[in-house]
Amino acid sequence: MANVDLNDAKAHLPEIISGLNPGEQVAIVKNGAPIAMLIRNRPKQWPCSAGSAKDTRHWMAPDFDAPLEDFREYAE
Repeated sequence: MANVDLNDAKAHLPEIISGLNPGEQVAIVKNGAPIAMLIRNRPKQWPCSAGSAKDTRHWMAPDFDAPLEDFREYAE
C-alpha cells in the first residue's frame, strides 16, 4: 500500500485516483500518520454493452488478413 502526503493528495487527487487499479489502496498521511484511506472501487458493470457500436463507422486496412512476413517461415 502506498502513502501520499495530504498536500500532494490535494494537489494531484485526479492523477492519484486514475493511477489506482480497482481494489488498490492508498493511505493519505499527515505528518507521517495515516488520516484517510483511498480505495478505488471495482466497476459495477462492464463499460460496454452488446451492440453499442453498431452504428459506429470502423476502418479496417485492406490487407488486414494478409499473411505477415514475420510468420512466413511457420506457414511453409
